[in-house]
Amino acid sequence: MSKFKIPSVPQSTNKCIRFPNKLIDEVNEATKGTDCTFSAFVIEAVRVALENLKEDEE
Repeated sequence: MSKFKIPSVPQSTNKCIRFPNKLIDEVNEATKGTDCTFSAFVIEAVRVALENLKEDEE
């Protein structure tokens, strides 16, 4: 399990991707009432997915 680190704001590039409407609704529901944005949620999900793939390779 990863240890929490205070994040610094990395440089970023705008990427346009399409999401199924149902998935957008589910993310919006999951982040409802939080300070988490859609983008922040997706970025964290991708980061964790990539970490899981690396762990699976080891």
